[in-house]
Amino acid sequence: MSTYAQTIDQADPKRWKALALLCFANFLVMMDSAIIQVALPAIKDSLGYTEANLQWVMNAFLIMFGGLLLLGGRLADLLGHRRIFMWGVSILTIASLFAGLAWNEMSLNLGRAIQGAASALIAPAALSIIMILFSTNKKEMGKALAFWGLSGAAGGSIGIVLGGVLTQLFSWRWTLLFYVPVSIIILVLAPKLLQHGKRKTGRIDYAGAILVTAALVLIVYGIVTAEQNGWQASSTILPLVFGAVLFIGFILIQVFRKEPLVPLGIFKTPNLAAGNISLILLAASWFPMIYFLILYLQQVMKFEPFMAAMGMLPAPVLMAIFMILLAEKVMDKLGMKFTMFIGFILLGGSALLLSRNTVDGNYWSDVFIPLLLAALGNALAYLPATTAAVSEAETESSGLASGLYNTTYQVGSAVGLAILVSIAAATSSGAGGYTVAALNDGYQEAFLWGGIVAFIGAILALMFVHSAPHQRKQ
Repeated sequence: MSTYAQTIDQADPKRWKALALLCFANFLVMMDSAIIQVALPAIKDSLGYTEANLQWVMNAFLIMFGGLLLLGGRLADLLGHRRIFMWGVSILTIASLFAGLAWNEMSLNLGRAIQGAASALIAPAALSIIMILFSTNKKEMGKALAFWGLSGAAGGSIGIVLGGVLTQLFSWRWTLLFYVPVSIIILVLAPKLLQHGKRKTGRIDYAGAILVTAALVLIVYGIVTAEQNGWQASSTILPLVFGAVLFIGFILIQVFRKEPLVPLGIFKTPNLAAGNISLILLAASWFPMIYFLILYLQQVMKFEPFMAAMGMLPAPVLMAIFMILLAEKVMDKLGMKFTMFIGFILLGGSALLLSRNTVDGNYWSDVFIPLLLAALGNALAYLPATTAAVSEAETESSGLASGLYNTTYQVGSAVGLAILVSIAAATSSGAGGYTVAALNDGYQEAFLWGGIVAFIGAILALMFVHSAPHQRKQ
């Protein structure tokens, strides 16, 4: 039994401080996929990226993050959550320094990939610690998960704002070097606030981890290639087919191996599968929406990077308000199913509003109002989806459940972004290339399909999520 388990009955007096540290770490991890977005034009000019290859600055991170999260969760369960958490933060510190000093396209992509691998250790270990710290008090668990969800959502949005500020005032390199001092702060505080966990016996399914990561890389690469060469090109079809074959091989290994990376029995946990599918669809709608909104502000409305960042600032502020003051209360009253349904409907509706934006758009009517609805929808969908994905898992499987939860969200982000970027690019190309009007046509189409994804999430929530009005222990 771990030290965590031994102290649960006495309620660790440092649990709220530990929660703050772990949420801050999650904030940084989720910010890492967003902070660099506003800096992409500057990176392109500095390191000589092509327009097609530029998205790998983000996808190198997302793919390694999503592909290795299951391994990160398993390592945390076997080797100790605090140990893996601190390993991850240490690697993130070094990788951020390397990426910030990158001298060409390859070095930056490599640094971003290592950042993603480090984040794959941090995120499941941190969420596992939270689940264990608050496992005996459902009311506190609900609050803790709300703060966790807020930290991730705010990290993505505030990352955009901070990225704009750092790029405009200093250099794009500081969007990466920023992580070095803040990671060191976490490394100093972690031993003081987080208790040791004991090692457990067991094998690590490295073959499964390699297969699922390679499958994800090939699938995303195939989708990205389709933007340039079309869906019928061999350069698109072959990676997609090989990716699918590797994923099937991963499933077969999980079925027959005694100690698989993902024991398939975990999907018998109530609502876990439905929660993870919901997270895929939520990420596939929300993450590309933010990506295209930034491009709309800069490429169509001609905002400077700093002003575009300020234009996105309402998202984390509104999300904080909705997540803390509203989402848990709504879930208490309506239950997971209907709270998630309402959230997806609002998110889809906001995307449809954005799909009507014109080249003469007005910030307050065309951006702020949809952004407000999207922040509310994301808050209402995210908390019940997270709760469904992790709250019913057994303590000994907390790392695995956390890894699955983070994996599905990152896979949804990476695949959703790749698909919608391809749709937007094809639409813009058909509308006359890269004029402002053609770019706007592409963004409109991307917003439309992002909204459709959210509406699918709403339907699936009604069909597969099971919940009575949320009951909590006092």
